[in-house]
Amino acid sequence: MTDEYWMQQAIKQAELAEQAGEVPVGAVLVKDHQLLAAGYNQMISLHDPSAHAEMQAVRQAAQQLQNYRLIDCTLYVTLEPCTMCAGMLVHSRVSRLVYGASDYKTGAAGSVLDVVRQPQFNHQLQVTAGVLAEQCGAQLSAFFQRRRQEKKQLKQLAALAPPSPPIVGIVSDNCAGDDAV
Repeated sequence: MTDEYWMQQAIKQAELAEQAGEVPVGAVLVKDHQLLAAGYNQMISLHDPSAHAEMQAVRQAAQQLQNYRLIDCTLYVTLEPCTMCAGMLVHSRVSRLVYGASDYKTGAAGSVLDVVRQPQFNHQLQVTAGVLAEQCGAQLSAFFQRRRQEKKQLKQLAALAPPSPPIVGIVSDNCAGDDAV
């Protein structure tokens, strides 16, 4: 099975994220040409800033293998990992990283930083960038474009709505003084 095949599987995971209202990033972890684990962004639904697609897949794989070291595994992810995920990939000893779209704001696998190939670390990953990059990038761009459009429409609706009446405190006539029996 090719890098493109596995990236298509990661794209399917990203679609699940999008259906759940999350930023559409998906990941699959493969060992010996077999799917070991899959994950997608779930930060919003799990109220967990670490619930990135990569993190979800690696956690699942570690449980599956009953080992935190994922030697001889390849992670496929639709967006270049951030520093948190890149560091986790180094610590988990993933052998290879394949990603789709580059992240020129927070990418940590070559675009902004290169955490996964830092020579001072005791482990470096092999990296293949840009696999189905156009498709992965288009999925993200369409999502954010839709979000901006929805936000704009909500603003327009709010501007058209009549102003709310002011909230006034409620006063009761049966307020008794301290000497009431």
